[in-house]
Amino acid sequence: MNKKTVTLNYRSDGPALELPVLEGTEGPKAFDVTSVYRDTGMFTFDPGFMATASCRSAITFIDGEKGILRYRGYPIEQLAEQSTYLEVAYLLFYGDLPTAAQLEEFEYIIGHHTMINESLKMFYSGFRYNAHPMATMVGVVGSLSAFYHDSLNIHDPRHQEISAHRLIAKMPTIAAASYKRHKGEPFIYPNNSLSYTANFMNMMFATPCEEFEPDPVAAKALDLLFILHADHEQNASTSTVRIAGSSGANPFACIAAGIASLWGPAHGGANEAVLNMLNQIGDPSNVDKYIAKAKDKDDPFRLMGFGHRVYKNYDPRARIIRKVCHDVLENVADANNPLFELALKLEEIALKDDYFVEHRLYPNVDFYSGIIYQALGIPMNMFTVMFAIARTAGWVAHWMEMIGDSKQRIARPRQLYEGPPERQYVPLEKR
Repeated sequence: MNKKTVTLNYRSDGPALELPVLEGTEGPKAFDVTSVYRDTGMFTFDPGFMATASCRSAITFIDGEKGILRYRGYPIEQLAEQSTYLEVAYLLFYGDLPTAAQLEEFEYIIGHHTMINESLKMFYSGFRYNAHPMATMVGVVGSLSAFYHDSLNIHDPRHQEISAHRLIAKMPTIAAASYKRHKGEPFIYPNNSLSYTANFMNMMFATPCEEFEPDPVAAKALDLLFILHADHEQNASTSTVRIAGSSGANPFACIAAGIASLWGPAHGGANEAVLNMLNQIGDPSNVDKYIAKAKDKDDPFRLMGFGHRVYKNYDPRARIIRKVCHDVLENVADANNPLFELALKLEEIALKDDYFVEHRLYPNVDFYSGIIYQALGIPMNMFTVMFAIARTAGWVAHWMEMIGDSKQRIARPRQLYEGPPERQYVPLEKR
């Protein structure tokens, strides 16, 4: 990161405060405020980090105004069209696209880490039969550190790499087992002859008494969804992973913390909210009515899956996934499903309606992903789990980057205290 000589002059009963301006490769510049408290005794105040760069990173670049998303410099459109999830995971981990030999070796390594320790079956049996799969995910992923003490030296690059491989490889197995536990069905072991996503679908839907043949269109769609969700800069869950990791916590604990953050309905649960909204609308004939309700500021109804906190233009992931969504609906799902018909009509109207266009309320990736998941037969309580599988690549990449940053310090935000001033203790009998 380059440091410019441009400064911000601020005066408050003292000498002018000079804040260096830092400039990255692309994107907004940043005032370096690390000296503010030392020089002024004042904190900076930015709830939700709306205007704060919390770290330096070389992994993902987003330009919300222009609708740009790149992993390690590569446009998401190119990766979605030509790459696979495991190739993207390699890119996020190591910084460059692999050669054919490197990718083959990486796929082999991931394939031979897909098993989970048999003792974990007992752990799963300790969960209530109807436990939410995300609750199971948080517990099981966090427990992995109890099984892999051989690679928990977070400052050893080789240990970091082994942990990264294990997390990417085992996450689909853990997720599928969480689903099977919820359904009361026996676990299905990984099949390393299948692709990453086909293997996951097999573990989800096969049973000991009936083989499952993953649909190629479905497996490709799922792989694409994983690519689109692999990373998204400093979102809530990624920031959580970094904050947890800044204390020196092991990688499994950090990723478990990320899963817990992702579980929130405002983050990973957004696509589930889309389907709840579609069910509320109920029928395509009601779309105009609910569009009007969405425009009414006094009406509590909100259209879910439209607009984005970062993107003020069309979410580039939504452009890509829109076509896949239509392909899945045409080739895999029940074309007569009224929910899909409703979603397509809502999409058509919103893309043309002046109100939505003027306010840049375009369909985002969550609008389409939930529809695809349901079309693939994935139940709603597994939607956020799917997100967790995909985002593991980004979480691990950010954890590795953070550990390797010599200027990284334990995260310790401060606060603007608004409680009572000092007061004296009053004995119980005098209160």
